[in-house]
Formats: sequence, structure tokens, C-alpha cells
Amino acid sequence: MTQRNLKVLLGLLLTAVPAASAQTLLDTSAATSVQTTLQGVGTPTVPRVPALPTTSTSPAAPAAALPVTPFTAAQLDTLAQAQTALRSGQLARAQTLFESLIAQNYRQPEPHFGLGLTLLAQNNLKGAAFEFAQLVALAPERPEGPYNLGVIATREGRYADALRLYSEAASLARGKAGAATQRQILEALAAEQTRAGDFAGLSTTLAEITALDPNDLDARFRRAQAQVLAGQGVAALPDLYAVLERQPKRVDAALLVADVYLGQGLPDRAARELDAAVGRVTNGRDRARLLLRKADVLAAAGNTRAAVLAAQDATREDSRNAAAYARLAELRLARQDRQGALSAYEQAVALAPQNPAYLTGLAALRLALGQTAQAARDAAQALRLKPEASTLARARFVQGVAAYRQGQYGAARTALRASVAALPSAEAYLWLGLSAYAQKDYAGAAGALSTSVKLDPTPTARQNLAAALLAGARYAEAEAILRGLVSDQPKNGEAWYLLGLTQRAQARESDARESLKRAANLGHAGAKGALK
Repeated sequence: MTQRNLKVLLGLLLTAVPAASAQTLLDTSAATSVQTTLQGVGTPTVPRVPALPTTSTSPAAPAAALPVTPFTAAQLDTLAQAQTALRSGQLARAQTLFESLIAQNYRQPEPHFGLGLTLLAQNNLKGAAFEFAQLVALAPERPEGPYNLGVIATREGRYADALRLYSEAASLARGKAGAATQRQILEALAAEQTRAGDFAGLSTTLAEITALDPNDLDARFRRAQAQVLAGQGVAALPDLYAVLERQPKRVDAALLVADVYLGQGLPDRAARELDAAVGRVTNGRDRARLLLRKADVLAAAGNTRAAVLAAQDATREDSRNAAAYARLAELRLARQDRQGALSAYEQAVALAPQNPAYLTGLAALRLALGQTAQAARDAAQALRLKPEASTLARARFVQGVAAYRQGQYGAARTALRASVAALPSAEAYLWLGLSAYAQKDYAGAAGALSTSVKLDPTPTARQNLAAALLAGARYAEAEAILRGLVSDQPKNGEAWYLLGLTQRAQARESDARESLKRAANLGHAGAKGALK
């Protein structure tokens, strides 16, 4: 799977499953908004205040190690009143009634559970946690206690605790509680496993969910997603094909199938799967999504020509898809088609003028085409849109190089410093060094160019670093770099010339003339003059 597609998959979250309606105490009291795991954007949702329990007239089973006094008829009546008050939102009354029951019959778990729900509804997490802990102590065989303690842990941001508690609740419910109860607990567990990035554990949890309801295609798809993210892509294929058999127009499943085959080093198979999916769907937007993924698959396999054609098809299927035009621009650039890329980027920006990434891509391309002033304007517009770090770094880089080309070296240094602060890169440090050199700040130039060489020791960066060291009278350091450079590039006339100047500055005229002669023989005009 490509890094681009992995990021897409990691950003997916599933639409929340409706709350269970069974009449058990857990089903009607547990939070349900944690039932999101993989489709959508963001982390699992913090559980909301749970629904209220139905009235129960049956005493709870006593804990094995503690004698429990059965409820009296009056206490059962009080319990019913307390639960009715809780259900109708009369929280103060409910709290009073539950507390009175606890004072009368402490070892009965039911009032502790009701009081815990009441306090949770009042956002009194500490009090609620105490009552649910008593429920665990009094009825350790019941999953309600650890489950609701998990809800509180999630609310408080104690996600590791929440994960452990939901796991305990799932173990207690497994094979004993009803399917709806088990499903609700497993959904909460899945949400925390997603947050923790435990995709192997998530796969197991979702397998339990699909076993409870084999006809839930969304759950089967989520399990396949988790398996792919856990590095078990091949194992995901049966579920994915089962989903597509029942829902042949489902784009997300078709995209994931292609990702699995691409991850197995089978790009041609992935492309065929996407072509088949394009033939099944009728919506232009969906076909465009599939064609864009096909373009990515072909590009990853090195077939940039076919990738460009697939991206062009995507723009025809959905002419309002700015992302399709931006991807087309990137692919055309990969084929050195700068004018075609410019047209595509301009279309992307026209469709999505508030997208800083598209503006920055356009600015970088304009810079490469020599449209310096326009590049600077596009970069400035992108920066006004407050882009994320990598886009900000690229826009600042464009600004810096544009300023350098216009002779505005101070502005260039300011922009390039901002670029490397957002995201260090060898190229930005190179231009930062050149800007400092232009201002005759040779120490600053050497520092920036040294960093550029450390990040990527290109001949250009090494040569410029040597020139900065030479200008700063650091002759021995410059000579060491230049000797390595002429060894790697014996036909580099400029490097031989700089080596000769370095040796002459150290009063080694014989060595200097030899180096300058080498440079002159390679056609370096400055070396010829230095030999006179």
C-alpha cells in the first residue's frame, strides 16, 4: 500500500451504530457514541451521558462472597421510583432515593448502579466512579461495572484504563449477555483499540462483532480495514469480496481491495480490480475516485503515462473535482510536462481557491517556470490560509527563492528560516546559505550550507559550502571538502578552481597552479586568468 493510501485508510471512521433497544440494564444505560472505529476523520468520540435503565422489580443476584439481604417490598417501590425519576430527568430526586436505598441495603448492587448513572448524568465523574466500583465489588460477574468505569475513563482521557476496562467488560459479557449487550461493549472496546492503534486487537474485536451479526456488511468492512492496517491484507480479502458481492457499487471496498493487491506487489491486478469497479458504479464522482486510485497504482508501478491518462479520465468523470486536477498536475510534472501541469494546477486552484496545498503547488511550478513574481503572490496567498507544516514550509521556500531571485536577500533569509523551522530540508538550507553569502555573511552561509550537506551531500551543496568557507578564510576546511569533490567529479572545473584558490591562500603556490591548470584545461575562464 502506498503512503498516500495508508494515510487515507488511517483517516477513516465508521458512522455510529444506533443505540441498542434491548431491555437489559446494560443495554439501556451504556453510552453509544463510542461506536465509531474506522470510517471518518478523528479519534473515537468521548461517550455521552447514557440512557436510563428500565424499572426492574427483581433483586440483583448477590455476590458469592457477601450475604445480600433481599429487597423488601417498600425498597422495591423506592427503587422503581428512583429509576422513574432518573428516566424523567429528576436527578436530585433520583439521587436522594438511590442514596436512601444504599443506606438501607448497601450490598444490593442495583442502587449503586442507579446512583452511578445519576451522578454520571450530573457529570459528577468522581462520585459515579465510586458507585460503579462498588457495583464491581458487589457483583463482579456483571459487565455493567467495568463498562461504565470505562466510559468515565474515556471522558477523563485515561484511554489506557478505558481500553482495559472495556476488555474486562467484554470478557464478562462473552457468551453470557445478549447479542445487543455484547455488541455495545465490543463497539466501545473497538473505539479505544482504534485510538491506541492496536489494529490486530481491533481485528479480533470486529471478528466478534461480525460473528454476532454476520449480515452486518459495515462491520465486515471495518474488520477488513483493521486487518489491512494490521498488515494482514490478504486475510481481509474474503470479507471485502463478500461485501462487494452484496454491494457491488461500494467504492470503499473496491479501493481497499486494490490496496491489498498493491501491497502484495501486484499493481496490474490492483488496476484491473479498479477497472472492474469503474464498470459497476454509475456515479461520476465515484468513478473519479476509482480512477484516481488507479492513477496512483500505475504511478507507483512506474507507468506514469498510463497514470496521467487515468487522472485525465477522472477529471472528465468529475469536472468539479479539484483533487483530480491537482493529482493530474503532479503526474504531468513527473513526466516533465510543465505546461500541462500548470494548466491542471490552475484548474485545481480555480475550483478550490481556499486550498493552500494547491496554491503552493502552483507557486512552486511557477517558480520552476521562471514566473517569479506570480510564484511569490501565490505563495503569499497560500500562507494567508494558514496551511499545515509541510505546505507552510514549501510556501515559505517558494517565497524565499523568489525573493533571492529578485535580489531581496534579507527577505529571502527570513522566509527560508521560516521554511526550515516548519520542516527542515536540504534544499531550503542550501538557498538560505546562498542568501547569507549574498549578504557577505560567510559564517551564516557556512552554517546553513553545512546543514544542507548533512541532510543531503549533493555536489552543489558541498561546492557552495567550500566557497563559503573559502570566503570566510577557513581554508583548511574548504580544501578538505574540495579534495573530496574533485575526487568524485574530476571534470568539475569550478571545484578545481576553488581548490586552487584555497591552496594559494595557504601559500602553496605549486599546488595551487596545478589545480588551476586542471580547471583551465576544463575550460574555466577564471582559472585561466588566475594563472597569468
